[in-house]
Amino acid sequence: MIRIRRASDRGHADHGWLETFHTFSFAEYFDHKHMGFGSLRVLNQDRIHAGRGFAAHDHENMEIVTVLQQGILEHTDSTGTASRMVPGDVQLMSAGTGIRHSEANASSTESLELLQMWIMPRELGTSPRYEQRNFGLDPCDGNLQLVASPDGAKNSLTIGQDACLFMGRLATDQMLRHRMTPGTILWVHLARGHMKLNGKLLGPGDGAGVRDERDLEFRATDPVEFVAWELSDQDQH
Repeated sequence: MIRIRRASDRGHADHGWLETFHTFSFAEYFDHKHMGFGSLRVLNQDRIHAGRGFAAHDHENMEIVTVLQQGILEHTDSTGTASRMVPGDVQLMSAGTGIRHSEANASSTESLELLQMWIMPRELGTSPRYEQRNFGLDPCDGNLQLVASPDGAKNSLTIGQDACLFMGRLATDQMLRHRMTPGTILWVHLARGHMKLNGKLLGPGDGAGVRDERDLEFRATDPVEFVAWELSDQDQH
C-alpha cells in the first residue's frame, strides 16, 4: 500500500526570514493524523533567506539529519564542531543528553534550501555526537544511495535507530528499483522534480508512506531529487 501526502496538504509557515513546510506536526502546526511515520517524527523543508539563520538552541534525545539542497550552511554546536555544508552534504547530529547548536545561511545574497528530519532514537541519554559527509550530486547508478544506517554500512553516517536513509537523484526517464527489507516501512519525500513510484505520480514536496510492499520502482519524468527512510514497522503512528 502506498499512501500519498500531497505538498499542498502540509503545514506551512512564513516567518519572513524563513519559509518552512512541515510534513508532520511541528511547532504551531498540529494535525493528529500526521504525527510522524514509524520513528520518523519531523520532516521539514526549509528556505532560509540570505544572511539569516537559527540562533543557538537546544535539542536532546533526537537523531537530527540535515540534507542541504542549495546554498552554504554554517553550523556550530556545543561539541566544539564548526562546519560548512554545501549541496551533496548530509549532516547527522545525535543530540543524546543534550546539544546546543546554531545554523545560518553563509551567503549575504542567496537563499538556501534544506531538508531537516528528526528520528526518535533507539536509546535515550547517549553521548552527543556529530557527523558530516559529502555524498556527491551525480544521478544514481541504478540503486538508491545509502547515506545513514545503524552500522555505518557503505561509508554511511551512523544513526542511533533501526533506520536507513537513502538519497535518490535521477535524470529524465531514468528508473531504479529497490527491494524493501522484510519487516520495514518506507517514507519517500520528493524534494524536486516529478516521478512515478510504482506508477503513482509524485511532484515537488509530495511524500508517500509505503507499507506491505516488497518491490518499488522509481521512474523520473524530469530530473528529480528525493530521500527515502526505511524504518522498522515495530514503531508505527
